[in-house]
Amino acid sequence: MYEPIRTKSVHRTMAGTPSDYPHRSREEELDIQLAGHLAALLAVTDELRALTPSAGLDTAADRLAGEVSRLQAGRAPARAVPAAAGEPAPLHRRAHALAGRALVVAASRADTSAAILAAERMDAHAAALADPKELSAAP
Repeated sequence: MYEPIRTKSVHRTMAGTPSDYPHRSREEELDIQLAGHLAALLAVTDELRALTPSAGLDTAADRLAGEVSRLQAGRAPARAVPAAAGEPAPLHRRAHALAGRALVVAASRADTSAAILAAERMDAHAAALADPKELSAAP
């Protein structure tokens, strides 16, 4: 039925063993995740700015870049110059989803400024999907 293991285990226990690689705290992991979501939202916002230029999108892009920079210890986010081609509706849907993900992470991290910004972007993209003329008036 049961035969005892006769060979030495290949697994090591972690008790009393110093770590061979650095570990990050939960807060650091959430910072990285939030910065990634906001950077992706910034990229989509830049694409939308190329398609439908507006002061509201310019302001949103600047605020997003500031938040990403804050989360990355002052490093400015990489920004591409997108080509103005395509339909804005799929971009608004993607931006709405990214803002929602950023909002969830910001709430679990208790980052009020990022949560407020993500919620505002969700509202703006939802309004743009409901009425495309609404985005030019959104902050």
